[in-house]
Amino acid sequence: MTRWAPHARRRLLLLSLLGIGAVVGCVTLVPPHTAYRFFEKPAADDPWSRKIARWQVRERALGDADQLAPDLSTVASGPSATTPKSGDDLRVSYFAFRADHKRATARAIASWVQDQAKRHYIPDGAYDHWATLEETLAHNGDDCDGLELLTYHFLRDAGFTEDELFRAIVLRPSDGQHHMVTLWFESPGDPWVIDPTGAMIAGMPHISQVPEWVPIKLFSETEEFTVRGPGLARGTAASERIRLSAR
Repeated sequence: MTRWAPHARRRLLLLSLLGIGAVVGCVTLVPPHTAYRFFEKPAADDPWSRKIARWQVRERALGDADQLAPDLSTVASGPSATTPKSGDDLRVSYFAFRADHKRATARAIASWVQDQAKRHYIPDGAYDHWATLEETLAHNGDDCDGLELLTYHFLRDAGFTEDELFRAIVLRPSDGQHHMVTLWFESPGDPWVIDPTGAMIAGMPHISQVPEWVPIKLFSETEEFTVRGPGLARGTAASERIRLSAR
């Protein structure tokens, strides 16, 4: 709900005194002598409260649309309607468009950051410093762990949620090489991989399509997870040797 700034209230007061009609949305403003108080607590027996509250509950239930399968919702809006014709289901169309749009957005940033890496890749040298996003931008580049932040922060800013998007350390067991990528968990079992430099893979494949690399850590600004599963026994051992030698 919008609260009018003082200059806006003065302008509306002037309009009303001049007899000029002003409309915001579908509500016509009324003369100032009415002295509205818009933000008071409703009465306990307000007949609108129950209807408003029921709508609020339904709306909040749809707040996390990522976890709502199109064919599982029982939320109704208004009277029961006949089943839509095949291929004309608004719910199915909405979620399909939404999924396509998110994938297109992720693929676009994957392509863009891999192109930028050709000009802005700066190796760390002897010391592996993990840059912040601001450091990466201020230094006009970084290695994989700095450039990966361009993807991570862009997708977060674009609306990808904190429980579906993670930074990830991946390991190539064949030679102990480590790399930083973004993993997008559109589905829980096989996330998409967005490699900032293309050193691991170009484009945006699923992790299952890159068997020579294994994820060993997932993290965000507030959480950290260790990955366990097939192929990680020897990978973890190689990772530990690298970690100890880098001390």
